[in-house]
Amino acid sequence: MTQSSFNRRGFLKGAAAAAAVVPLASCAAGGGSSSSASSAPAGGAKSADNPFGIKEDGKLDAVIFNGGYGISYAQFGAEQMKKKFPKLTTSVKPSNNISQELQPRFVGGNPPDVIDNSGANAIGVSSILSQLDTLDDLLTAKNYEGKTISDTLYPGVKEMGTRGDKFAILNYVMSGYAVWYSDSLFKANGWTVPKTWDEAYKLGEQAKAKGKYLFCWGKEAATYYRTLILGTAYKEGGPEVRLAIENLKPKAWSQPVVQQALTALKKIIDAGFVKPGGAGTQFTAAQAQWSNDQSAILYPSGSWIENEMKSQTKSGFKMTGAPEFVLTDSPKMGYEAMNAAPGEPFIFPKQAVNAGAGKEFMRAMLSDAAATNFAKTILSPTIVKGTVPADGFGSTALVSLTKMLDAAGEKVFNIQWVDYYGVNTEHLVVWNDFLAGKSSVAQITSSMQEISDKVANDSSVQKITIK
Repeated sequence: MTQSSFNRRGFLKGAAAAAAVVPLASCAAGGGSSSSASSAPAGGAKSADNPFGIKEDGKLDAVIFNGGYGISYAQFGAEQMKKKFPKLTTSVKPSNNISQELQPRFVGGNPPDVIDNSGANAIGVSSILSQLDTLDDLLTAKNYEGKTISDTLYPGVKEMGTRGDKFAILNYVMSGYAVWYSDSLFKANGWTVPKTWDEAYKLGEQAKAKGKYLFCWGKEAATYYRTLILGTAYKEGGPEVRLAIENLKPKAWSQPVVQQALTALKKIIDAGFVKPGGAGTQFTAAQAQWSNDQSAILYPSGSWIENEMKSQTKSGFKMTGAPEFVLTDSPKMGYEAMNAAPGEPFIFPKQAVNAGAGKEFMRAMLSDAAATNFAKTILSPTIVKGTVPADGFGSTALVSLTKMLDAAGEKVFNIQWVDYYGVNTEHLVVWNDFLAGKSSVAQITSSMQEISDKVANDSSVQKITIK
């Protein structure tokens, strides 16, 4: 599991989601600390080559979460930065426990210049928001190739990094959900990738004739099918459907397009097109049934799936993604619309020793060289457009993801409420039962609405309004 997918999956309910609303124990309410009242440290003179006014013979202090991506990509970015500022000293250190290791530094008034605030033990941003720098000037700055940074990025970067009215988080990795398949297997059997749920059912019949299942699932990832259903409903019904779900509205799960999507999946389950036993199967073992054994031919997941299953994927598999299914030929958002958003959050403390060094580091990370290096070595795109070549560095999955992002354009959406409110663990119980054929559409609707209502009616839970 990569660090970017960790939070999106929400496999561990409390860690990341609760961090969004629970302040650090040793910081004052509202994000204050003993350091917040002090003035920001002085840097160097600002110029076209030094837009953030860093001290050129100073130091870069970066702390990077050492998860599935490692830290070499960040070290590469620091090297690009050092080419611009040869006298600069750079320190890029790994951490597996961001909150525990860096909380004392925030309290002491000497935080790093930049932090990759990821993993299960990320710092709750709400607790330090007042201590973080705003990033609007980063987007208006020129990158190392002389282009305005905002013009080079995929949509949603500012929106996903804004808390309240403050743009304080820069998410670096572009992730997307899709329905994944083996292009080589499909071509060998003459199968067509389905666009609608009716076409998916027909493919299930064809797969069964070949002794294969349409879908499989694992117990920790049963909610990938929730994500698929919501993708269908949001694309089909448009913003009003999405906002009702995201903002915990009463009877949101009873909306007609949600019911139609659930009914379409239930039809596939009842037809026996879903490999049984998923509720008792570890999720990577289940995914190997698809990627290695090919006993199932479709799998809904995030774009980290290739890296996650690289050691358990059949030779010549040609992993490829397609947009999530729709219900009709005229969905409001269009078939190409995509559940995609930036992830891997970087934050920039105002009280860092070398003022602006964190932003300059990110300017280096947003260069063509650093973004291309990340895509090539991690096989996942950053938020920088146009850094993945046509051959995807040999990755069919990366090629297909890039094509889907380009086709979606501005028609992207994201499911935010699940991780924010930490409800994935409760959802897993509901979705494992549904996929196993143990519950009806009415029952899963009632269960999902009950979980939503419980959060909505809990006055102790800080709510967000999703737009």
